[in-house]
Amino acid sequence: MAAMTPNGVKNYGNPFKVNWWARAGWILAAVYVVYAANYLDVSLSRFIAGLGNGGEFLSEMVPVNFSRWRLLVGNLIETVEIAIIASAFGVTISLPVGLCAARNLMPLWVTWPFRVFIALCRSFHPVIFAILFVKAVGFGPLAGILTLIFASIGFIGKLFAEAIEEISLKPLEALRAAGAPFISVIIYGVLPQVLNRFIGFASYQLDANLRNSTMVGIVGAGGIGGTLFAAFQRFDYDFLAAILISIIALVMVSEFISVQVKKVFQ
Repeated sequence: MAAMTPNGVKNYGNPFKVNWWARAGWILAAVYVVYAANYLDVSLSRFIAGLGNGGEFLSEMVPVNFSRWRLLVGNLIETVEIAIIASAFGVTISLPVGLCAARNLMPLWVTWPFRVFIALCRSFHPVIFAILFVKAVGFGPLAGILTLIFASIGFIGKLFAEAIEEISLKPLEALRAAGAPFISVIIYGVLPQVLNRFIGFASYQLDANLRNSTMVGIVGAGGIGGTLFAAFQRFDYDFLAAILISIIALVMVSEFISVQVKKVFQ
């Protein structure tokens, strides 16, 4: 009950009580950030010095050197081929993996192995996968393709399984009541509800594979990443700038195409 003040006004107490546990947590988090920054030697002086070094580095990139455009175009084509092949296989494999990992469609003894497989695909950075596959199959595009296939399964498989778990089960129950087989339930009850999201996942993964294909090339998994790393090691910064501009243009073109594809399926 509300207490009465001497003036005859009801006092309901303080509706905004202080959460001392939350405040203590924020204080501990702030203290830890300060400690970690000091331990890792993160300081304003180093940041300011880095700005100067970065300015000198950028000045050495000008003027941009496109004289070796044949090498540049060839590596870009290889990068696109790696990304497209890896995305095609990764998306295709992710479809049944995501279906089998959905807990509202499959029993636990089916979902758990596929969820463990997805977790393994997500456990390592693509560069680590690239190092492993370079060791297994040698230098070249094949190692990059295998790397990005596993990266695609880890990303799309997880999101696709979660999208399936959020669907309405009423169409599925109606199809089952009409005697539809399991494949028909999937095709006519599940896929129409998640198709747009799956296309969005696939287009985003293609963009990610284009970026990652440039990164895994640094460790010898094909693509333009190897040329990028070699130019950096030779202090060939004007050609390095040309490579970076080409990668940015490639990603922007990919983003434009993915937007147009989404419009077609909406």
